[in-house]
Amino acid sequence: MTSKGKYYITTAIAYTSGKPHIGNCYEIILADAIARYKKADGFDVHFQTGSDEHGQKIETRAIEENMTPKEFVDKTAGTIKSLWDMMGTSYDRFIRTTDADHELQIQKIFKKLYDQGDIYKSSYEGKYCTECEAFYTETQLRDGKCPVCGGAVHDEKEEAYFFKMKKYADRLIEHINTHPEFIQPVSRKNEMMNNFLLPGLQDLCVSRTSFKWGIPVDFDEKHVVYVWLDALSNYITGIGYDADGNSSDLYKKNWPADLHLIGKDIIRFHTIYWPIFLMALGEPLPKQVFGHPWLLQGGEKMSKSKGNVIYVDDMINIFGLDAVRYFVLHEMPYENDGTITWELMTERVNSDLANTLGNLVNRTVAMSNKYFGGAVANKGADVPEIDDDLKAVVTGAYEKVEKLMDTLHVADALTEIFAVFKRLNKYIDETEPWVLAKDPAKQDRLATVLYNLSEGIIIGASLLAPFLPTTAGKIAEQLGASLRDFDQLGTFGANQGSKVTEKPEILFARLDKEEILKKAEEVQARQRQEFLEHQKVAFANLVKAGRMTQEEADAKWAELTGSAGAKAGENAATGAVQESIDVEAKPEITYDDFAKLQFQVGEILACEAVKGSKKLLCSKVKVGSQVKQILSGIHGTYEPEEMVGKKVMVLVNLAPRKMAGLMSEGMLLCAEDAEGKLSLMTPEKDMPAGAEIC
Repeated sequence: MTSKGKYYITTAIAYTSGKPHIGNCYEIILADAIARYKKADGFDVHFQTGSDEHGQKIETRAIEENMTPKEFVDKTAGTIKSLWDMMGTSYDRFIRTTDADHELQIQKIFKKLYDQGDIYKSSYEGKYCTECEAFYTETQLRDGKCPVCGGAVHDEKEEAYFFKMKKYADRLIEHINTHPEFIQPVSRKNEMMNNFLLPGLQDLCVSRTSFKWGIPVDFDEKHVVYVWLDALSNYITGIGYDADGNSSDLYKKNWPADLHLIGKDIIRFHTIYWPIFLMALGEPLPKQVFGHPWLLQGGEKMSKSKGNVIYVDDMINIFGLDAVRYFVLHEMPYENDGTITWELMTERVNSDLANTLGNLVNRTVAMSNKYFGGAVANKGADVPEIDDDLKAVVTGAYEKVEKLMDTLHVADALTEIFAVFKRLNKYIDETEPWVLAKDPAKQDRLATVLYNLSEGIIIGASLLAPFLPTTAGKIAEQLGASLRDFDQLGTFGANQGSKVTEKPEILFARLDKEEILKKAEEVQARQRQEFLEHQKVAFANLVKAGRMTQEEADAKWAELTGSAGAKAGENAATGAVQESIDVEAKPEITYDDFAKLQFQVGEILACEAVKGSKKLLCSKVKVGSQVKQILSGIHGTYEPEEMVGKKVMVLVNLAPRKMAGLMSEGMLLCAEDAEGKLSLMTPEKDMPAGAEIC
């Protein structure tokens, strides 16, 4: 490929308040597809992502987990990075705002802006949303709540440093008006102009004193840098910007960024605050900021408390990586919110991936093996009235996709690529290779048809590679061919002869919707239980730290569980300990007696009540590579849906016995208090199913 120059793309850095759900992960998949496409298209790409690790919310989350803030962000950033890697993200740097080089430059930037008079000290009083780390005026609130997340706001008053936003407002308005491509989609630009810039900007609070988890202002250490000045600057610090003028060659090569890819909820910070910071620093503005829409679960924002969160690792475990990539890229409109459901995901896998693409490749490979021993060769026996249209569709695809990718219409670009595969399927119906195979005089025509299919598939797969890299590689491997450079995609007939695999692999198996929905129910039940267990501990730690009263904890617990008057965690949130009890002693045993017992960690995959029994639950328990059926008399304490996903202690070598007509293959260990209440024994830390308890 001829070099087309540099292309610097960034995502918003993920906030380390918790594990990202699929809606958060959409952005990194989208960015990766764009980065891979640009690289294949001849650009020298630099792709940066990372994690945003400072702020009041992080400090609170750390208290909930009984960790220091640094311990908490180390853990959460590790989770985020592992998810990005699981999705095959081709980033060049994963920056953390706790990285030493970033923190040093933030202090330099703050001092530079202060020294040149852009920052001054005063005090702030207004409405603050902890969840969004943002201040709002009364007029910006919606029904008295945060206009972005819908959460509660509270009054904040503290000493702070402020940035003189008004000083640069007119210059920014002029830039937006003269650079129509700067904010995309256009609706986002109109929102920023009409709601913020034209009514007049307020000076921005850029430091905080009410918490300590942030980068200290080195000349006034009572203050920490406000999270948005800290986080936004990662786009330049991550490539070597130096406020003293000694920026790296990487910075000089790549800045300004070609694309900041962000969610629509944070577009204000990226198209107003960030450009003004850059103007004050004397640096060029990014070429484009694209505020993508949200991916909603059945039309609603995902929420742990609602129990409708979908995590990307769960989806990958059920559907596979490229199926997930395809879905989120294809289903997200350019401007409006997209919808994800387990049913819709299953339908797309079956219709687009298994049928349109997978079946096409499988049939082509199978027919090549059946009729020509796997050899693919062009015999030149074209039928122009049929073949010419096919070739035009295949060779014309790149130009259509290129135009769509230039304007970030990624879903539409994928549709154009799949139009190639649909046209190839139609070509099979038009040419009927199985009919040609019956006529010895038409063997050259049959070979040419299969050649045209193979050639069309490899061109389509080459275009598909940035979006579904693993699948595209498998297609090329099965066809015995190589993926093409983009500048070769307008040529039909580059393959001079190849041999397909003898054992084709099914790219995407058809899925049973009922099975998928059952798995989804198990996943959601597990997540709900994990969320409630986490909240018990979080409320307890917040109460202990004086960040929440017991009454507030009880009220929040009742709100979560829908049980008025409930106590937060029934002692779990209060940290209270029941009085000790004595039980009747059993005969003493030797170590050899104990050594006969085998205890392991089990994971409950499914659970249901036993018909005809008020006490028994029947659980499917994964122990290592085995799944055991275990009956337990705990239905008075646990509901079946509570059990799914729990890690429990299992006595695994107990002789099987029948209970209520069902076979039980072990025992779940429980504790019992003086009132007969039971509590399953669970490992303190997350352990794999099968881990030995010793």
